[in-house]
Amino acid sequence: MATRSVTAIRPHLPRHVAVIGGGPAGLMAAEALAAAGMAVTVFDAMPSVGRKFLLAGRGGLNLTHGEALDTFLSRYGARRGVLEPMIRAFGPQALRDWAHGLGVETFVGSSGRVFPQEMKAAPLLRAWLARLRSAGVHFEVRHRWLGWADEPAGTRQLLRFSIPDGERRVEADAVLLALGGGSWAKFGSDGAWVPCLRALGVEVAELQPANCGFDVAAGWSTHFLTRFKGQPLKNVVGRLAATDGQCHERAGECLVSATGIEGGLIYALSTALRDTISARCQATLELDLAPGRSQQRLAAELARPRGSRSMASHLQGQAGIKGIKAALLRECLPQDAFDSPARLAAGIKSLPLTLTAARPLDEAISSAGGVRFEAVDDRLMLRARPGVFVAGEMLDWEAPTGGYLLTACFATGLAAARGLADWIVQTPADTA
Repeated sequence: MATRSVTAIRPHLPRHVAVIGGGPAGLMAAEALAAAGMAVTVFDAMPSVGRKFLLAGRGGLNLTHGEALDTFLSRYGARRGVLEPMIRAFGPQALRDWAHGLGVETFVGSSGRVFPQEMKAAPLLRAWLARLRSAGVHFEVRHRWLGWADEPAGTRQLLRFSIPDGERRVEADAVLLALGGGSWAKFGSDGAWVPCLRALGVEVAELQPANCGFDVAAGWSTHFLTRFKGQPLKNVVGRLAATDGQCHERAGECLVSATGIEGGLIYALSTALRDTISARCQATLELDLAPGRSQQRLAAELARPRGSRSMASHLQGQAGIKGIKAALLRECLPQDAFDSPARLAAGIKSLPLTLTAARPLDEAISSAGGVRFEAVDDRLMLRARPGVFVAGEMLDWEAPTGGYLLTACFATGLAAARGLADWIVQTPADTA
């Protein structure tokens, strides 16, 4: 493999910063750094930046959420404490104002989720990239980061990149890593950076699937899959008694997949489900198929004589259970449960699904794990390598879908950029 000679792109003023990763966190960092007077180059392994951002926009680009900020912050679970200052500095309203500044109006949907009026990511990304280029941000695509070409010494950064015709080395005053997690490798988020940082002594929590589907213990019957694969199970409540001692409960809808179950309700419970399976080798998710009716009411209604009507007609007429919900009862309950109104009512209110594994990381919407916050300082700079900052999903946090993922990526990108700008101003030019 040919090696291109070292390219020194580090003038004393302005100081040059390499942002590695062209997703929301990296682009937000680039915008803030350019505004602070830095010479910024964004490097990305893909042929164009923002690939996963565009993917997120296929369903309408859920930018953020309109709920009260305290409720919003609670969605980050164990990492709320460390993320809260960053999100308060650039939270849901600030994100909407920022989009407005790009000419993109937003609205709050019936679920509280915030979307662009056009329900697309491409117009926002085009406007954003145009603004970045006009601010002097330079882009280098098809540049896959390989790590450093030297041992840590002072704050000098000599970076290695794989490019189509060989290898390129780039010198910079500081580096901001925004390489994403480990989901959707074909869009550039493949976790290939993990060994490189671990070799430096950076503590990196194992990347795991988040906002993902789960496999059902015995699988679905062929008959059930043929009729209901990909179909939504609407207006249900999921409950899980988790290993943390809490009873997790979410309302919403989910989908039958080829191997189990997925969708918004499952994604909201995925952290607790994943951790419970890790501890117990399985997790029992209980589904309430009739949230508006009590078990006692259902039992009384199902005890009414059905005469010559079929059980399917009786379930629909007395309990409002039909279609996929009725089929799921048949799939999960023993046959003799249908002979007992009390047992059938109990099954409708607490239908047990035994889940045994999360779907693979590359199928997940996002990933958990990453660079532990203990491995970075208050400015999000690596303790093991001064002058290198980390932002976005490669940090060790997770959140459900609903706008929380994108908001935290934007917020950590901005926080890392501000930390970098503060650090570089305090670092003499001859040592950086």
